[in-house]
Amino acid sequence: MSLTDELLGPLLRDDAAAPRITYYDDATGERVEVSGATLANWAAKSANLLREECDLEPGGRVAMLLPAHWQTAAVLLGAWWCGAEVVADAADADVVLADAEHVQAASTSGRTVVGLSLDAFGRGLDAAPAGVLDYAVEVRMQGDEFIANGPVPASASALDDYSVSEVLSVARARAGELGISPGDRVLSTLEWSVPEGVLDGLLTVFAVGGSLVQCRHAHHNALQRRAEAERVNTRIG
Repeated sequence: MSLTDELLGPLLRDDAAAPRITYYDDATGERVEVSGATLANWAAKSANLLREECDLEPGGRVAMLLPAHWQTAAVLLGAWWCGAEVVADAADADVVLADAEHVQAASTSGRTVVGLSLDAFGRGLDAAPAGVLDYAVEVRMQGDEFIANGPVPASASALDDYSVSEVLSVARARAGELGISPGDRVLSTLEWSVPEGVLDGLLTVFAVGGSLVQCRHAHHNALQRRAEAERVNTRIG
């Protein structure tokens, strides 16, 4: 199975309606709660977009010039559902996904570029460079389910030369090292650099069936109150 199947399958079987990402942005005042079922839906739409509109095939390489955000989780899972490898260097990628800050530079790379506004209300990019696909616009037209073209081997590269099986093994080991237990509610301020940040800040939580409270632009004095309000068991970052 793909890395996405391995991660989402247990979460959906356990409790599809439970929150899996609660996203805060103190710069905008956002709070978005995403259940396992909703995350799977967005991942499926993202996978369909990447395959149908970007011609992403199994073994293709995807770079994420994106912050730690719930939509970033959706496109990561979408890429892995396609059997793609997520890489750190955009120069090595076939497809680049970029936020508004990075989309202009990415658009000059000659690669397929998808721009994400990350707007809380689903608005697209204010001014998408020519040739850039606007995620907010394109993803709405994609199917709610994703059917892979074929199985993804456990030995397939998934995250900067880590295979699917290695990602799962490392994520579970790192969860233990970070003190994340199965079912924990985890508050994190980590950025999702590839591969370390993605492993520690996202995959450790999902690999042990946990739930993530991701805080961006976090005010230090508010984190303790937020941890209490969200019933957090563990903090990282």
